[in-house]
Amino acid sequence: MSYVPNTQEEQQAMLEHMGFSSMEDLLTPVPAEVRLDHPLDLPPAVSEPDLKREMSRMAAKNKNLDTTIAFLGAGTYDRSIPSVVPHLQRRSEFVTSYTPYQPEVSQGMLQATYEFQTMVCQITGMDVANASLYDGSTAMVEAVLLALGPGGRGEVVISAAVDPQYRNVLHTYAFARGFTIKEIGVEDGVTSLEELRAAVNAQTAAVVIQQPNFFGCIEDLRAIDPLAHQGRTLLVQVTTEPASFSVLTPPGESNVDIAVGELMSFGNTMSYGAPALGFIAAKQKFMRLLPGRLVGQTVEEGDAKQIGYVLTLQTREQHIRRERATSNICTNQSLLAVGATIYMAAIGKQGFRELGTLNVQKAHYAQQRITAIPGYEAVFPRPFFNEFVIKCPVPVSKIEQRLEQAEMIGGYPLAQSYPGMDNAILFCVTETRTKGDIDCLVDVLKEVLA
Repeated sequence: MSYVPNTQEEQQAMLEHMGFSSMEDLLTPVPAEVRLDHPLDLPPAVSEPDLKREMSRMAAKNKNLDTTIAFLGAGTYDRSIPSVVPHLQRRSEFVTSYTPYQPEVSQGMLQATYEFQTMVCQITGMDVANASLYDGSTAMVEAVLLALGPGGRGEVVISAAVDPQYRNVLHTYAFARGFTIKEIGVEDGVTSLEELRAAVNAQTAAVVIQQPNFFGCIEDLRAIDPLAHQGRTLLVQVTTEPASFSVLTPPGESNVDIAVGELMSFGNTMSYGAPALGFIAAKQKFMRLLPGRLVGQTVEEGDAKQIGYVLTLQTREQHIRRERATSNICTNQSLLAVGATIYMAAIGKQGFRELGTLNVQKAHYAQQRITAIPGYEAVFPRPFFNEFVIKCPVPVSKIEQRLEQAEMIGGYPLAQSYPGMDNAILFCVTETRTKGDIDCLVDVLKEVLA
């Protein structure tokens, strides 16, 4: 049963069995100042059929991608998922699995995780990847903590073109850990090289750049590389749209030390933004400093020489000596990682290249159609992957309202994260959008002006 009711008589019997005469006695250890001293402001109770009807009515207000055309990205992307992915991902042995501490009974999950790590290395061009992290923002923080070292002190330089939510998470950690953050500005849609040159010094532990950045623009990592690599500074690349790896130079070929980001869009639905699937990959020399655990392949003793999979590396301090731990990551998003692994295996290398090409072509077609409308302008004349910023001649709220009426989800209003960017929208076009979808968006934008 999804709901087990307890009568007052049953509740009293349980209290007496525990040695309490009332619920107040049970709650005595909870400080009075944090306890609710009045009833919750809730409507009267209703019957179960009426409650189901009301919940269904409320749920119907939500927009979903089965009935709505979406042009929203900003870190979470609508992706075409082959039917084989959920069919295999939802098998009970994957859904019910947990951390594979006993390799002799966890070979399936260990192999799937090993394949995930391998594929992350292949698409990023990095040497080693771990078993996954909670989401892209915490993966970025883990890369920064790795760069700061055991002392956890120093400076971190991060571009304002990095996802605002990611930067907020980093500031939260900095407040608790005691390191400082320098945010450098944006010039024409990309990180200001002059500000980067002035910001990096002997105390800088890491430089964090997003590629493509939050505005969808492609950063010049060849120019950033010599500015970031001064002294012991590490260059960290954040990628929230992993499909871009198929057409852009991978981090491993851009002299990036640590690549982090989000892989939820590979084989997993948007699901209102969570749960997510963070990844972290690095150069070989950082292998023993990575958070979480790494799954490795081995061969059993004897004549059979059968291949087996084991937890090769994991920081034991995370389990038995927390005060010495450099990370609090002790698990992984195994079910979502399985989905991403199946997705990448299903589309293959050729499909991966086609995925990136479709995103580029459709996004550029959309930008060309939109900017052809009088009053709509491209904010940044820069190369982009599948996201671009448009300045609108009318308030963004008016556009969003009209798009909602047309059963569409518009882009991301940038003013809520970047003061001064009023009437600017970040549009995203992935492979799921058809020419007809884009043309409908253009028609609505025209109607708003009329």
